[in-house]
Amino acid sequence: MGAIPLRRIKEIIGREYHMNEERQLVNGGRRFEFGKNWQRFLSRLNEDRILEAEKSLRQMLEVDDLRGRSFLDIGSGSGLFSLAARRLRARVYSFDYDPLSVACTMELRQRYFANDANWIIEQGNVLDRGYLKSLGQFDIVYSWGVLHHTGAMWRALENVIPLVAQEGRLAISIYNDQGKTSLRWGALKKFYNQSSRPVRMSIVLTVGAFRFFSLVFNRLIKFQNPLPFTEWAEGKKDRGMSVWYDLVDWVGGYPFEVAKPEAIFDFYREQGLYLVKLKTSWGGCNEFVFTKEDKRKT
Repeated sequence: MGAIPLRRIKEIIGREYHMNEERQLVNGGRRFEFGKNWQRFLSRLNEDRILEAEKSLRQMLEVDDLRGRSFLDIGSGSGLFSLAARRLRARVYSFDYDPLSVACTMELRQRYFANDANWIIEQGNVLDRGYLKSLGQFDIVYSWGVLHHTGAMWRALENVIPLVAQEGRLAISIYNDQGKTSLRWGALKKFYNQSSRPVRMSIVLTVGAFRFFSLVFNRLIKFQNPLPFTEWAEGKKDRGMSVWYDLVDWVGGYPFEVAKPEAIFDFYREQGLYLVKLKTSWGGCNEFVFTKEDKRKT
């Protein structure tokens, strides 16, 4: 399965993708080319990765399948998790701000669920309340690693609340606030997006080498065999993702905002959503699952 050719992308989205606001932000160094990275990721997509994505959804939502449930994928990216949700028998609605990401998601629908009325895909903006209001409500609202890249994270976090049906679930992940370390990461990401292609590649390779040798060192001090690393050797990660393309996204993903887990918890509690699952990560994304329930019934 190769990357989507440019001509096919234009056919899918129905217009010149480089003539919009998103392209202007990319050219100005104010936004990472998320969709372009996901387009390349599709060349690595296979059945094993799809099964890992399905497993991730089942574990995060604590379900066996999503039969009979509506699933909104905010910032669908490559389309992998929309595909996973559809294979788990959800009715899926996907949207993304990046036209290339929209094209990737549409391509996966064409490959696996052609002409499927239970999988709708659009280009949309989570910061556009008028657009969101037109979508209605969903049993599951899913947005993994997206809202902190909008440039207005807290507004995005607020905007998704009305999309969650009563007794529905909101599943999100947000970069952990590491204080000065996060500030340095933000500066590096900004520099990456304002740099030439050779400089960008050098940054990614440097960060990747640092991460790899850090893993080697940590295994050595635990008296473990440092090699081989299955994840690096096979290019796999949890959730069916790719080590390389996740690394590029991690280094370049901009805009970039962070939050401590308690800040997210307090924010949604005040809005009537209650935490049912939390998975924290010092150097990555904290995962949250909230439910919208009427506590007056209890």
